[in-house]
Amino acid sequence: MAVVLDLINNPRPRHPEKAHRPDSVQPPKPDWIRVKAPISQGYAETHALMRESKLVTVCEEAGCPNIGECWEKKHATFMIMGDTCTRACAFCNVKTGLPGALDVSEPEHVGQATAKLGLNHIVVTSVDRDDLADGGAQHFADTIGAIRKHAPGTTIEILTPDFLRKDGAVEVVVAAKPDVFNHNLETVPSLYLTVRPGARYFHSLRLLQRVKELDPSMFTKSGIMVGLGEERNEILQVMDDLRSAGVDFLTIGQYLQPTKKHHEVKRFLPPDEFKSLETVAYSKGFLMVSASPLTRSSHHAGDDFARLKAARAAQLNR
Repeated sequence: MAVVLDLINNPRPRHPEKAHRPDSVQPPKPDWIRVKAPISQGYAETHALMRESKLVTVCEEAGCPNIGECWEKKHATFMIMGDTCTRACAFCNVKTGLPGALDVSEPEHVGQATAKLGLNHIVVTSVDRDDLADGGAQHFADTIGAIRKHAPGTTIEILTPDFLRKDGAVEVVVAAKPDVFNHNLETVPSLYLTVRPGARYFHSLRLLQRVKELDPSMFTKSGIMVGLGEERNEILQVMDDLRSAGVDFLTIGQYLQPTKKHHEVKRFLPPDEFKSLETVAYSKGFLMVSASPLTRSSHHAGDDFARLKAARAAQLNR
């Protein structure tokens, strides 16, 4: 009984690996980073559908600041393979630990929910599943197939983990033919050891390059956060690296600290700096760039996909 009471009174922390880290308090948020609390009917309806379908969304798990705006429009980013990640990135609010078994019915549930929401464009992401032999690649492929079956008119964007040391995984996912293959670099190489310690910068870069080798027509996308302590010249080098890998679409957003135990915010970049980075990125040859304090990988993904296709069409017609 004492053990049970202890678990009730002291539940397992969401991020046990961060529990003993010293608190790191972020500076006050400037006006341009503030958002309204979600209270609309559309938000409530989307929330109800997610619970009814027993689906997890990165919108909730990662504490996205745009959840009110997106869910009001019935746009959501589905997070497959559970709510527990095997990595422990210093910036991320998704729960860490040992995940449970895969839900084999999940791909069907995602396909059905996509049809119910009437989505023109869907984004599917996942936790890292280093415990699986293929890192969850086949589960991604099955989910893409289920969406094609239930909502054949919906375009599909995936945001994958890095499949580190999972030979053949990216080939399985590309063969399923998503419309956009997204994998985020998250930050500059010099910060990987502290911000993204379980990942390898050049492996992630190589993954994006490999997608283009397998299917040159597939759109590729990547994103980084700023405000973690990176230098501007490091951001520009990441842009060059991504263009060398053939990446079409770049997103840049402000890092926000989920809790006092997460990596601190070193700086809030003003909107004009984001505009400057966007201008530079376009000059380097990206087809599409989204750079603003509240930019996130899947924010406005449907509208951005339409613009991405138009940009490629314009490029081919030159």
